[in-house]
Amino acid sequence: MGRVFQTRCSAAAPYARLMTDQPREDNRQQPKPPKQQLLSPKTAAEKLGVYLPATPESFRAESISRDALAALQADPPEWLSTLRKEGPHPRNEVSYRLGVSNSALGRGGVSDSLTTAEIRALLEERPEWLVVEREKFAPGSGRVPGTAIGERPARPEPVAADDDDEYDGVV
Repeated sequence: MGRVFQTRCSAAAPYARLMTDQPREDNRQQPKPPKQQLLSPKTAAEKLGVYLPATPESFRAESISRDALAALQADPPEWLSTLRKEGPHPRNEVSYRLGVSNSALGRGGVSDSLTTAEIRALLEERPEWLVVEREKFAPGSGRVPGTAIGERPARPEPVAADDDDEYDGVV
């Protein structure tokens, strides 16, 4: 034990080596080059507002970089423009165009994708479920007070008591 102590105390050579004027090698971690972020085809289709099964196979086959997505948004190819105009549209786009919620589509029995022509036909036909759901969804549409989400239902008016001979309030 004493020998180790002597070696450590008397060995000034390691300290002298560290205190020189010569430049040292920089051992800090160097910044890594930025990695290209890739999106799954499903996410890219959602961001583009198109129905994934209607996109070309080349779009569905591989991941899309954020740069490629920005290029598609800035200068859409023919297939993307056609899908945006004619459809089939994803469920959230159908609900937006009909002016109802996604849940309303399910209650109305609508499949998860419709073309623009089918949406126009529904708007012209105005089925009962669509009229009811649009009134629920649109704010200030003449809804019955107390039926908004989060509100308690309005209390019914008290029924005026008829003067029945059977019950006069006396027991």
